Amino acid sequence: MEFSFLQISVHLLCAAASFYALSAIKFERFCDVRKPMKVQFLLLLVSLALGYLVAQFLFALTIYNGM
Repeated sequence: MEFSFLQISVHLLCAAASFYALSAIKFERFCDVRKPMKVQFLLLLVSLALGYLVAQFLFALTIYNGM
């Protein structure tokens, strides 16, 4: 139970951090500016995917180190 709460917390924290980091990229240069909802949805999906990968990397580091 505690581990699943920790897992969800770390995934959400990593997703929020990746959303914050990706907001520095000017997506207007790559995407159609006339459809801002699609650009925001793309930013959300990319940040969730990046957050998941970072969280899995952190868990792999801690599990293999004996924590």
